[in-house]
Amino acid sequence: MSDSIAMGVERDLAAWLNYLENLHPMAIDMGLERVKTVQQRMGLFPRCLVITVAGTNGKGSVCAMLTRILTIAGYKVGTYTSPHLLKYNERIAINGVPIDDQPIVESFVAIEAARQDISLSYFEFGTLAAVHQFMQQEVDVAILEVGLGGRLDAVNIFEPSVSGVVTIGIDHQAYLGDTREAIAIEKAGVYRPRKAALCADPYPPQSLIDTAHAIGANLQLIGVDFGFEMQAEGQQWVWWDKTGVRKNALPIPALRGKYQMANAAMALGLLEAVKAQLPISLGDIKRGLLEVEWPARFQVLPGRPVVVLDVAHNPHAAAVFRASLDNMGFHPVTHAVLGMMQDKDIEGVIKLVADRIDVWHVAAPNLPRAAQASVLAELIAAHSPLARVIQCESIEKAYQSACEMANEADRILVFGSFYTVSEVMTARGH
Repeated sequence: MSDSIAMGVERDLAAWLNYLENLHPMAIDMGLERVKTVQQRMGLFPRCLVITVAGTNGKGSVCAMLTRILTIAGYKVGTYTSPHLLKYNERIAINGVPIDDQPIVESFVAIEAARQDISLSYFEFGTLAAVHQFMQQEVDVAILEVGLGGRLDAVNIFEPSVSGVVTIGIDHQAYLGDTREAIAIEKAGVYRPRKAALCADPYPPQSLIDTAHAIGANLQLIGVDFGFEMQAEGQQWVWWDKTGVRKNALPIPALRGKYQMANAAMALGLLEAVKAQLPISLGDIKRGLLEVEWPARFQVLPGRPVVVLDVAHNPHAAAVFRASLDNMGFHPVTHAVLGMMQDKDIEGVIKLVADRIDVWHVAAPNLPRAAQASVLAELIAAHSPLARVIQCESIEKAYQSACEMANEADRILVFGSFYTVSEVMTARGH
């Protein structure tokens, strides 16, 4: 332990993050007892409304929509998301604006003093720090994105006013199980008795339904209890629920991709569940949908050739990514900049998009658990033998390679990991 950190005098966020990365023997440590004990010692029991959002994919987009709509409505909104793209501060935001280094450090100091001999993971430290800040800053509502799973995620120590599971796909099998049925049980762990419990997956596993009913949660399924209908030739939409509530003439969300419609329906369903405590107008909702921003979710950058950033890193996200690509205009050649982690279903991702990509520029992102370029190249060759594969020594070099080869009418796709997108954004000077 750093002496300055032990004494609570270290004021540098980077030093703290380095300390936290090496503090706990396991990067992911499922279980709530340790973090609950520190929560109790610190009295971290927020009085504000808490909206908890879980799901394999889409939860960040839902959190972004909720944040923008509630901010426009005049509420003070704390949002906790992970991972970050460029700066740790992105994880803890007030009204969509990442908080400064100093408040995060102050929260880390308080947690370090309270934990004593209890070991906490990097994510657990961050989760406690976020809620500590939200309480300090007296937010009206805290939006908490689950990091992994739900039942045993640190976010789940905080009691939600309403909770949602956006999608259920295969990811993090080592921790959550190998089937959608098993994974759904973990994600349904964020549901609570007698509280609204939403699910926006169009094909929810029976295990999620059974878990919700077993605890007496007020389960609401998309397409059954709430949902959306397109109107005005796809230029507007209607949100509805089975009680007869309808929100008409809603604008298409600013976040690209057809899948964002289900995410928007989920966001509005969560808001409907807490409307007695947090009333919002139809105007607030419309403006929020138009103004929402969430980087690297099928983000098309201005300029030519077209560059698309997407953090798709599992087969479920890759299928959605492919569908969004098919809705783009014609591009003679598609280049891909791909970097992935070893513990992901790399073959599953490549298989889903291989026939849409002509030239691959592959590299390992700059961290130990990244898959090597040779591994990516081998899997691409197996599924797309005619594609050209260029192995590069870094993501930045892979992006440079794509830019040098692409013509103005072509497109460059950057995907496979948050780290891949982050390194390209840094290379572009974001």
